[in-house]
Amino acid sequence: MVDESKNIEVSDSDLESDSKGQLIKLAGKLRDRRNDLNQMASKRAGKRDELNAATREKVDEAQEHREKRDELNEQVQEHKQKRNELNAKANELFDEVEGRKSDLELDDGKGLEELEEEIEQLEFKQQTEVLSTEDERELIEKIENKREEYRTRQEKLEGNDDLEELVEEAEEVRSEASQHHQKVTELADQAQEHHNQMIEAYREADDIRDDADDMHEKFVEVQEAADQHHEDFVRVQKRLRELDKKEEKARKSNREQEREEAKEEAEEIYQKFKEGETLDTEDLMKLQKTGLL
Repeated sequence: MVDESKNIEVSDSDLESDSKGQLIKLAGKLRDRRNDLNQMASKRAGKRDELNAATREKVDEAQEHREKRDELNEQVQEHKQKRNELNAKANELFDEVEGRKSDLELDDGKGLEELEEEIEQLEFKQQTEVLSTEDERELIEKIENKREEYRTRQEKLEGNDDLEELVEEAEEVRSEASQHHQKVTELADQAQEHHNQMIEAYREADDIRDDADDMHEKFVEVQEAADQHHEDFVRVQKRLRELDKKEEKARKSNREQEREEAKEEAEEIYQKFKEGETLDTEDLMKLQKTGLL
């Protein structure tokens, strides 16, 4: 804030009533105060310009984060599209696998590993337990049925190697889709981080801009005070020139009056000279000064 107690006010009555000496002192005070205020205004303008430059830097920083965020979001969309395309392809392949399994009736019953395990358990029971003739015959029959089921399913699978290849292809496509999904997650996190940094940079830019606007108001306040003191300084200077003109006019008037009086006196002396009176040295000098001799 401007220390208004140091400001100098000049009224029209001051200009009219103050003496020349007072006005000269007043002009000096106005000049000094104006210079101080101009220096203060210059410092505030410099600080304002620094803050405006810092604001622009923050805005540029925010723009960089915005561009990086948008670039990453474009990559996210690309990977999303690729992921969706691959998932759709994998779904088609798995549907085809299920269709083939259904055609081969591979979905009915148990898998080879499970059948093999059941056969081993039944054989172990046969070897370790004491069974009646009827129970052992039933157990042997059950073992043979399991073995037959195992051979049948094994033959179906061995005759359909392309089914395994199809499963592998579907799993590979699904794996590739998962990789793209992972990229989507990573890139989206990076894009969000740049978005957060962009928001923070814009917030900081707004804060600095507020400080710059506040400093500009302070600059305007001081500059207006400096301009007012300059205007008053010019008014005082103008008044001093008017007084100088009046004094010069007065001095000129006095000189003319003195010359007129000297001329009249010289004419009287000259008249005496013509009448034959004797003139002293001073009278002669007066005649010479007025050009009558």
